[in-house]
Amino acid sequence: MIIFGLKNAWRGSKILTIFCMLLAGTVVRMTNFKMAADHMFLEATKVLMHDAKANVIGDDRLIIGIENKGEARAYPIQFLGYHHKVFDTIGGVPIMVTYCTVCRSGRVYQPIVNGKNETFRLVGMDHFNAMFEDKTTKSWWRQENGEAVAGPLKGTILLEWPSVQTSLRSWLQSHPESLIMQPDSTFKEDYDDESDFEAGRLKGKLTVYDTTSWHDKSWIAGVIVGKDSKAYDWNELKRKKLIQDVIHNKPILILVSDNDRNLVGFKRISIDQVFEMKGDTLTDGLNKYDLNGRSFQSEVQDLSRIAVYQEYWHSWRTFHPNTGKY
Repeated sequence: MIIFGLKNAWRGSKILTIFCMLLAGTVVRMTNFKMAADHMFLEATKVLMHDAKANVIGDDRLIIGIENKGEARAYPIQFLGYHHKVFDTIGGVPIMVTYCTVCRSGRVYQPIVNGKNETFRLVGMDHFNAMFEDKTTKSWWRQENGEAVAGPLKGTILLEWPSVQTSLRSWLQSHPESLIMQPDSTFKEDYDDESDFEAGRLKGKLTVYDTTSWHDKSWIAGVIVGKDSKAYDWNELKRKKLIQDVIHNKPILILVSDNDRNLVGFKRISIDQVFEMKGDTLTDGLNKYDLNGRSFQSEVQDLSRIAVYQEYWHSWRTFHPNTGKY
């Protein structure tokens, strides 16, 4: 359209035509390159992993932790919050560790599409949730649940890998041999900008922490069991430390520890199995466990984990419209 009218415009006013062309070129450059999501939040140039002895990350930092076939890995949210996604492998399995700061949601997926390891790029957000585009089909995938919402693969869902959000200290207590993602020096300033996010100290409109309950930017703990989901007010969870409930006819247990940075969920054997916290010990009156669900008695099995996510209330209710509220 610009080219079609260029001849007549040039005849009318050369100065105005040049100005308009420069303006149009600036808009095109800013919207398609400078302000494009994958140009604002760059990929990690390398994923450097160290064990606890060589680690430089503070043990109070929040991480997304995963394990497979005896391997354990921890990814600081401070880094994930900038990159939005990090590609890695664990136990020979390719993974894509993702985080959306506007939703405060961390998820880990297997980036396998149509049977092959796929590459994704950040393209923006929808309903305030990060969106990724796969390289092969150009389908758009939602970070919150791994679902393709546009393109040839619409309706397809990536396989989610079990993960835990906790402090590095708590993770290393139960996974002392874990590898930990280290900072990429290329992005030091960007990481510094994210350093206060995990504690809720940022004041930006999209990432602010509302310390009241059940408002858009309030924090909740979200749980999915079967086809049912439920949200738990973060303030109440911090106060009680331990909540026992039933979802989809399944008795569950949610607890926070380590200065409210270790968030875990477990299955209970039955409704009659009632737990209490005594210091750093979880007990049902007969058996004792640490706060990561490991039994103190060799003949007693560890508690089975369930996925529990810390998230903004606006995000959880948007993507789980039928969620219950505790």
